[in-house]
Amino acid sequence: MERGSKVAIVCCSNGQPRSGSDRIDRLEQTLLQLGVVPVLSDCMYAEDSVFGASGEERARCLMDFYRDDEIKMIFDISGGDIANEILPYLDFELIAKSGKSFWGYSDLTTVLNAVYAKTGRPSVLYQIRNLIYRDAESQKKYFSNTVLCGKRDLFSFHYEFVQGRHLEGIAVGGNIRCLLKLAGTEYWPDMGQKVLVLESFHGKVPQMVTYLNQLKQIGVFEEINGILLGTFTEMEESCVPDITELVKRYAGTRLPIVKTDEIGHGADSKGIVIGEEICLEERAARMGSA
Repeated sequence: MERGSKVAIVCCSNGQPRSGSDRIDRLEQTLLQLGVVPVLSDCMYAEDSVFGASGEERARCLMDFYRDDEIKMIFDISGGDIANEILPYLDFELIAKSGKSFWGYSDLTTVLNAVYAKTGRPSVLYQIRNLIYRDAESQKKYFSNTVLCGKRDLFSFHYEFVQGRHLEGIAVGGNIRCLLKLAGTEYWPDMGQKVLVLESFHGKVPQMVTYLNQLKQIGVFEEINGILLGTFTEMEESCVPDITELVKRYAGTRLPIVKTDEIGHGADSKGIVIGEEICLEERAARMGSA
């Protein structure tokens, strides 16, 4: 993407609180300083409970940016619970033809995977607000090098193998709770020979046991090539057993399992491309590129 390009800032999940408008202002200024021109959606702020607008209206705001030839990328700054409400109103044929990438994390896992399932197009699991949080300087460098200079800095992460020595396939998934909202719908991605990316913010052992059993019971662990575990914020505070033990318990001993602390909800988190091939090897450097 060239400097001076326009990018969209959208909010497809919970509306942003008016009290947080200063953070959005900071993000706008940061993007301008990096050489990117942000254009804000009309559906940004919560007016009624968590709703900045109806699902249909939020979808319309998003599709308007896909139709706008001046917009080169679309970044969602939201999270929460209601992003899947927009899915029936999206024009996936137009999304496929646009060639634009959609970026978001957490509840936007629903949109990222729906886009891949319906179009085959990649999207990025990443929160653009990391550019203004505690690791802002590193994040700005990674972002600029990747988005404006065509490097892979934002998609390179340290990892270690928990099980196995080689992991390869197209990445799908994201936030475990939000991904499972798509189960049984037309937006669920084909899991055959995929690398299943899983991370979480909220949730301790009981919740993770529930989610992992659902994945097991719908046959996911029989289809995929392996699992890439990001951060599980609440789980990693003090929970026993930890997330790697739980995943091995329910996914079995056959699948390669990789753990990284650089994908998830942390302010230092990097990105991973959902719908793109990933290949990880156990080696001394242990640096992966999605």
